[in-house]
Amino acid sequence: MANKMDEKLQVVYQDVLKRNPGEVEFHQAVREVLESIGPVLSKYPEFREGKIIERIAEPERQIIFRVPWQDDRGEVQINRGFRVQYNSALGPYKGGLRFHPSVYLGIVKFLGFEQIFKNALTGLPIGGGKGGSDFDPKGKSDNEVMRFCQSFMTELWRHIGDVTDVPAGDIGVGGREIGYMFGQFKRLTARYEAGVLTGKGLDYGGSLVRTEATGYGATFFVQEMLKARGADTFEGKTCTVSGSGNVAIYTIEKIVQLGGKVVACSDSNGVIVDEKGIDLELVKQLKERERRRIKDYVEYRKHAKYLHGGNIWEVPCQVAMPSATQNEINGKDAALLVKNGCIAVGEGANMPTTPEGIKVFLDAKIAYGPGKAANAGGVATSALEMQQNATRDSWTFEYTEKRLANIMKTIHQNCWETAEEFGSKGNYVVGANIAGFIRVAKAMASHGLV
Repeated sequence: MANKMDEKLQVVYQDVLKRNPGEVEFHQAVREVLESIGPVLSKYPEFREGKIIERIAEPERQIIFRVPWQDDRGEVQINRGFRVQYNSALGPYKGGLRFHPSVYLGIVKFLGFEQIFKNALTGLPIGGGKGGSDFDPKGKSDNEVMRFCQSFMTELWRHIGDVTDVPAGDIGVGGREIGYMFGQFKRLTARYEAGVLTGKGLDYGGSLVRTEATGYGATFFVQEMLKARGADTFEGKTCTVSGSGNVAIYTIEKIVQLGGKVVACSDSNGVIVDEKGIDLELVKQLKERERRRIKDYVEYRKHAKYLHGGNIWEVPCQVAMPSATQNEINGKDAALLVKNGCIAVGEGANMPTTPEGIKVFLDAKIAYGPGKAANAGGVATSALEMQQNATRDSWTFEYTEKRLANIMKTIHQNCWETAEEFGSKGNYVVGANIAGFIRVAKAMASHGLV
């Protein structure tokens, strides 16, 4: 997939497996990084001597707590909450909260580990962290979600702060959930600490472009990859975007603004194929305002097709942007995308491609943008929200989007140049892993044994 892991790194990886049994997503994320950084240790032997890699692989702090709440029937429910404060070498811990039944410690650690390098690539002063709960907001009333969020924050508040740990949203956590948690934080602390959470509403310290940031940023990154490969821009290109949540919606929006056509999107139940181009306003209506399933799209666009249980990667495209969840593209899917003429893949989700799929993309020499680089726009704009909160300022949409576009351009350039420097020209996996690792490792080395 990248460079073969050397023997000493194999020892590190085996220790990670032993110390973290059963956490398969976390193992996968660590392995991907270790397979890339062998050449770095030859150039910087002090990183090996100081056991920087072993230290990065172990979170600074792992917090697991009980979240009791009462549903609308008056029954008490119990969920489990997590916050993994992974690495603070570059700044306060920064990373989202995910509310989904699949959440367990291994998922949170995988996301937090990825977040370290993603945040480093932005060039901004933020460390890596992640959190969440196995609570499922789907099908819950607003009052049930509010009671859960208040209970969740009743424990979490003591571990976070604008110079300590700044959570944001992720799957299952949008503006509604952030609002409920922020309100409870104020109630518990008697402080209006706007910078303690990002993804807030615009009327109480949120940033313009934050809602759009991950999707917009991923599209900006792919645009740079296309330019680097001589394929120019999105203009006239057929695209598919998995998912239909926040990331997918704003990926579609920016692709259309840049002249591309998105012909398919999806949710966990199936796929919509619209050869005339996905009607973005209809998707927003169904998913953002009415909280309905994507299958209802065909009620309004009769010519479109809904494939229940379908595989979006079977739809031919030139650009594929997985924007749903981890491991949604396997080796077979990747091979089909390449066969059908795909020239670029940009990951809006975190680790949506399996190792087998990544190998297919790299072997085929297509432009493949891994999530830690391609979807860094979300956390980058969260950091811009933190800046605005710290200075009691509010920036325009145009100014903030320009900052985002420049950050994504810089991330692309850094990944491209780093991959070339270490003998893997055009390999964004190697470039992103090494560039992010070096920045964090240098900071850790300068801080001593902490």
